[in-house]
Amino acid sequence: MDLINTPNATPPAGHYSQAVRANGFVFVSGQLGFLPPAQAGAKPQLAAGASGQTVEALRSVKAILEAAGASMATVANVTVYISDIGLWDEVNRVYERAFGNHRPARAVVPTGALHYGALVEISVVAVAAQG
Repeated sequence: MDLINTPNATPPAGHYSQAVRANGFVFVSGQLGFLPPAQAGAKPQLAAGASGQTVEALRSVKAILEAAGASMATVANVTVYISDIGLWDEVNRVYERAFGNHRPARAVVPTGALHYGALVEISVVAVAAQG
Protein backbone atom coordinates (compact mmCIF):
# COMPACT_ATOMS: atom_id res chain seq x y z
CA MET A 1 0.00 0.00 0.00
CA ASP A 2 1.38 3.41 -1.02
CA LEU A 3 0.34 6.77 0.42
CA ILE A 4 0.07 9.42 -2.30
CA ASN A 5 0.62 13.13 -1.70
CA THR A 6 1.42 15.79 -4.28
CA PRO A 7 2.10 19.52 -3.92
CA ASN A 8 -0.07 20.01 -7.04
CA ALA A 9 -3.28 19.51 -5.04
CA THR A 10 -4.63 20.95 -1.80
CA PRO A 11 -2.69 19.53 1.17
CA PRO A 12 -4.64 17.37 3.62
CA ALA A 13 -6.16 19.35 6.49
CA GLY A 14 -6.30 16.35 8.79
CA HIS A 15 -4.92 12.89 9.48
CA TYR A 16 -5.24 11.40 5.99
CA SER A 17 -3.43 11.13 2.66
CA GLN A 18 -4.61 12.67 -0.58
CA ALA A 19 -4.86 9.12 -1.91
CA VAL A 20 -3.89 5.52 -1.24
CA ARG A 21 -2.74 3.13 -3.97
CA ALA A 22 -3.53 -0.49 -3.09
CA ASN A 23 -4.22 -3.74 -4.96
CA GLY A 24 -4.24 -2.05 -8.37
CA PHE A 25 -6.55 0.80 -7.38
CA VAL A 26 -6.13 4.44 -6.37
CA PHE A 27 -8.53 5.72 -3.71
CA VAL A 28 -8.62 9.53 -3.76
CA SER A 29 -9.84 11.27 -0.61
CA GLY A 30 -12.65 13.79 -0.93
CA GLN A 31 -11.43 16.97 -2.60
CA LEU A 32 -12.99 20.37 -2.01
CA GLY A 33 -12.83 23.19 -4.57
CA PHE A 34 -9.87 25.12 -3.19
CA LEU A 35 -7.92 27.51 -5.39
CA PRO A 36 -4.21 26.85 -5.95
CA PRO A 37 -1.69 27.33 -4.62
CA ALA A 38 -2.53 25.97 -1.20
CA GLN A 39 0.54 25.70 0.97
CA ALA A 40 0.70 23.22 3.86
CA GLY A 41 -0.39 25.02 7.02
CA ALA A 42 -2.00 27.94 5.16
CA LYS A 43 -5.77 28.32 5.01
CA PRO A 44 -6.83 27.62 1.43
CA GLN A 45 -9.53 29.67 -0.30
CA LEU A 46 -12.58 28.12 -1.95
CA ALA A 47 -13.31 28.98 -5.57
CA ALA A 48 -16.47 31.01 -6.20
CA GLY A 49 -19.69 29.11 -6.81
CA ALA A 50 -20.50 25.48 -7.47
CA SER A 51 -18.99 25.52 -10.98
CA GLY A 52 -15.72 27.02 -9.79
CA GLN A 53 -15.49 24.61 -6.88
CA THR A 54 -16.18 21.65 -9.13
CA VAL A 55 -13.44 22.75 -11.54
CA GLU A 56 -10.94 23.06 -8.69
CA ALA A 57 -11.95 19.82 -6.95
CA LEU A 58 -11.52 17.93 -10.23
CA ARG A 59 -8.19 19.70 -10.87
CA SER A 60 -6.97 18.36 -7.52
CA VAL A 61 -8.36 14.89 -8.28
CA LYS A 62 -6.51 14.88 -11.62
CA ALA A 63 -3.21 15.97 -10.04
CA ILE A 64 -3.49 13.30 -7.34
CA LEU A 65 -4.33 10.59 -9.87
CA GLU A 66 -1.33 11.57 -11.99
CA ALA A 67 0.94 11.44 -8.93
CA ALA A 68 -0.37 7.91 -8.30
CA GLY A 69 0.18 6.72 -11.89
CA ALA A 70 -3.49 6.89 -12.89
CA SER A 71 -5.63 9.35 -14.85
CA MET A 72 -9.15 10.64 -15.25
CA ALA A 73 -9.59 8.02 -17.99
CA THR A 74 -8.96 5.22 -15.47
CA VAL A 75 -11.53 6.44 -12.92
CA ALA A 76 -13.97 3.62 -12.13
CA ASN A 77 -16.15 5.28 -9.49
CA VAL A 78 -16.97 8.85 -8.44
CA THR A 79 -18.83 10.11 -5.40
CA VAL A 80 -20.00 13.72 -5.57
CA TYR A 81 -21.16 15.27 -2.31
CA ILE A 82 -23.22 18.40 -2.88
CA SER A 83 -24.55 20.84 -0.30
CA ASP A 84 -27.76 21.56 -2.24
CA ILE A 85 -29.22 19.32 -4.93
CA GLY A 86 -30.41 22.50 -6.66
CA LEU A 87 -26.77 23.04 -7.70
CA TRP A 88 -26.65 19.71 -9.52
CA ASP A 89 -27.13 20.95 -13.10
CA GLU A 90 -24.28 23.44 -12.65
CA VAL A 91 -21.98 20.80 -11.14
CA ASN A 92 -22.91 18.19 -13.75
CA ARG A 93 -22.01 20.50 -16.67
CA VAL A 94 -18.45 20.88 -15.30
CA TYR A 95 -18.28 17.15 -14.52
CA GLU A 96 -19.29 16.25 -18.10
CA ARG A 97 -16.57 18.50 -19.55
CA ALA A 98 -13.95 16.99 -17.24
CA PHE A 99 -14.77 13.37 -18.09
CA GLY A 100 -15.82 13.76 -21.74
CA ASN A 101 -16.90 10.40 -23.17
CA HIS A 102 -15.62 8.49 -20.14
CA ARG A 103 -18.55 7.54 -17.89
CA PRO A 104 -17.41 6.08 -14.57
CA ALA A 105 -19.95 4.75 -12.09
CA ARG A 106 -21.19 7.66 -9.97
CA ALA A 107 -23.19 8.52 -6.89
CA VAL A 108 -24.47 12.01 -6.07
CA VAL A 109 -25.05 12.56 -2.36
CA PRO A 110 -26.94 15.67 -1.16
CA THR A 111 -25.41 16.44 2.22
CA GLY A 112 -26.40 19.83 3.51
CA ALA A 113 -23.44 21.76 4.89
CA LEU A 114 -19.94 20.63 3.87
CA HIS A 115 -16.69 21.43 5.69
CA TYR A 116 -15.36 25.01 5.29
CA GLY A 117 -18.67 26.03 3.70
CA ALA A 118 -17.85 24.16 0.49
CA LEU A 119 -20.62 23.46 -2.00
CA VAL A 120 -19.04 20.37 -3.59
CA GLU A 121 -16.70 17.54 -2.54
CA ILE A 122 -15.52 14.83 -4.92
CA SER A 123 -13.83 11.49 -4.23
CA VAL A 124 -12.87 8.85 -6.79
CA VAL A 125 -11.56 5.33 -7.19
CA ALA A 126 -9.37 4.68 -10.22
CA VAL A 127 -7.46 1.79 -11.70
CA ALA A 128 -3.71 2.28 -11.24
CA ALA A 129 -1.33 1.88 -14.16
CA GLN A 130 0.11 -1.61 -14.43
CA GLY A 131 3.83 -1.42 -13.80
